[in-house]
Amino acid sequence: MMKIYNKDVETNAFEEIKEFKKGSWISLTNPSEVEIRKVCESINIQEDFIRDALDFEEKARIDEEEDDNTILFVVDVPIIEKNEENQIYTTMPLGMIVVRDDFFITVSLRKNKIIEDFEKRKIKNFQTYKKSRFIFQILYLNSSYYLTHLKQINKETEIAEYILKNSMKNKELLKLLNLEKSLVYFRTSLKSNELVMEKTMKGKIIKLYEDDEDILEDAIIENRQAIEMAKIYSDILNGTMDAYASIISNNLNGVMKTLTSITIVLAVPTMISSFWGMNVPVPFQYNKFGFLIMITLAIVITLIVTWWLKKRDMFN
Repeated sequence: MMKIYNKDVETNAFEEIKEFKKGSWISLTNPSEVEIRKVCESINIQEDFIRDALDFEEKARIDEEEDDNTILFVVDVPIIEKNEENQIYTTMPLGMIVVRDDFFITVSLRKNKIIEDFEKRKIKNFQTYKKSRFIFQILYLNSSYYLTHLKQINKETEIAEYILKNSMKNKELLKLLNLEKSLVYFRTSLKSNELVMEKTMKGKIIKLYEDDEDILEDAIIENRQAIEMAKIYSDILNGTMDAYASIISNNLNGVMKTLTSITIVLAVPTMISSFWGMNVPVPFQYNKFGFLIMITLAIVITLIVTWWLKKRDMFN
């Protein structure tokens, strides 16, 4: 899907247009081959710039083509994927292409909150023709969404822990595992984004204006805060998973110990009855109270064995 937006310099009116106008913003979301070729031929850029940003495995980086004065910024943005049972937090690449001083292009595989916020005009002081500010605003908003998602992950972790305190369910354990994986994805992506922002901060890639530089600095601060939060939550979750693994192992040992003790207790009357069931002379075989004596003996020995096992804490 391709959309073209433009904000008029004089009237400050933001509108969707149909033609490729200088100073406009071209938004590409999972574009078709026809749309990719149309954009590249119309504004004279290489198709690789767009296709690289559509690679789900693409890492955050900056690529500059001096021949046509085109710069590609790729950053990882947070997204939520839903499966049958849980929602998984992961990341995907978002490409930002500065084409000379004429156009600004964003490229993504699917819809995401960052682009939608700009399309819905939720961002203040947003101009399609101010490309440096546009990039920095995207970077700042991206870091903010990472922080939002990290807080959601922390809340979901607390809910899963509360449920696990009452009953060990595989569903909640798998949810904690998915959250742990999400934090790993976030930390990796945040560190890659940090490198891109620090490289941009040097001012050698794109021109920095004084007002815009403040936005980039704020974005870097937010990103570092997100890295620290992701590290803290990851450490806490790792500790929680280890603790529950120990609890499960301990509970299993307790169950096995109890079952072993019950087996020993039940073996006592079985053993006694087996001895007196042999076809050889045995005590009390001619005694009219022999059966009661053996039952009493079996009960007494069983109680003694049970007491001894209980004393050694073999029953939970």
